[in-house]
Amino acid sequence: MSDTPRVWYHTFGCKANQYDTERMRQELESRGAATAFVPDDAEVAVINTCTVTNQADANARRLIRRLRRERPDLRIVVAGCSTALREADYLDMPETDGVVAGQDPLLVAGALSEFGVEAESSATPGPLARNVRGTRGWLKVQDGCDRKCSFCATRVARGDSISRPPDEVIEEAKALARHHPELVITGIHIGHYGLDLEPRITLSDLCTRLLGEVDARIRLSSIEATEIDDRLVGLLRDSGGQLARHLHVPMQSGSEEVLRLMRRWHTREAYRARVLEIAGLVDPLGLGADIIVGFPGETDAHHAETRALVEELPFTYLHVFPYSVRDRTVAASLPDRVPGDVAAARSRELREIGVEKGIAYRAARAGTTADIVVEQTADPDTSAGASALTGDYLRIRVFGDAEGGERFTAPLTLEGDQLIARRERALLPYSASV
Repeated sequence: MSDTPRVWYHTFGCKANQYDTERMRQELESRGAATAFVPDDAEVAVINTCTVTNQADANARRLIRRLRRERPDLRIVVAGCSTALREADYLDMPETDGVVAGQDPLLVAGALSEFGVEAESSATPGPLARNVRGTRGWLKVQDGCDRKCSFCATRVARGDSISRPPDEVIEEAKALARHHPELVITGIHIGHYGLDLEPRITLSDLCTRLLGEVDARIRLSSIEATEIDDRLVGLLRDSGGQLARHLHVPMQSGSEEVLRLMRRWHTREAYRARVLEIAGLVDPLGLGADIIVGFPGETDAHHAETRALVEELPFTYLHVFPYSVRDRTVAASLPDRVPGDVAAARSRELREIGVEKGIAYRAARAGTTADIVVEQTADPDTSAGASALTGDYLRIRVFGDAEGGERFTAPLTLEGDQLIARRERALLPYSASV
């Protein structure tokens, strides 16, 4: 192994996990490691795991075994939510060379000390400066969750909700904004941001400061619909797109009975009413949701209630998952399991509705103006255009003089089923007037 080990990183799971991986990378680089972008160029692999589903666990183990087969000389260190719950299982895998129970970048760095990484960093870890793998930057504002949904293992792995001080968040956001035109506020339960701080503040307070002090488009990641206060709605409506007009509001089920079994804290009607209220005030609005189908005890009638709510609400996309049993959760002991084929059929049905809603929304956006961030410069050898993301979370193609990292406003045109925009140098950069 070289004096400066080359490290390749792979992340499973959510944006919070992706943020944690970037923290690991920055810490390791500060101790002399180099970053490899493909495993063939690496001497060490760091795998950041997820435990939201059984499939996520299985995917991590499958990757570890494949890496060992293909690269017997590669050192493999595993961390993340899955290791926090199943540390012994990963230690027992002959393919692993190190296991860290959780996401702490200092512990990950320590696990790599025997592979040539400095045992101690000479500098105090500062704010995350960059997401080297993407145009958008992740800004984690809190970790953990105080809720006790019966199906969730992530809460067990992550612990109680802990918020970062607002000045620390702002400092990091300013550093990230030097490289990223968009910052995504992420965490495990961002709706509870600030409730554990003294003095207590809210996510709305933090967003107000970010919009006033940071030169970047700010986007919220997943947030509970009933935890979006009126002030936050006002920022979505009135900031001219600086707070991206996009919400991902987990629903999980549209059945009152299933919500009770899930130990969710909102009712079907409270969720429905708040989503409709927000959608009536913010236009355009990209609106997504998570839904779990086949939860223990879910009947055909319960599923019909979920389908009816999905059809009523103005979603633009859906993430639908068949229920997955997780160890150390209340739901793991619930009776009346739903057969896998039934859950799969229900999942397909809702996904199809989500696709139809997405197509309709994209068609409705044709002829209107969008706030656009170019994520990747177009390949000159193809005619596909550049990949870009609008404020309301539409993936589009951009033609003309578009370069990765640029932000501008332009009209949208629908060609077939693809929304496109043109970037001409004569166009002004992003304007908050749209």
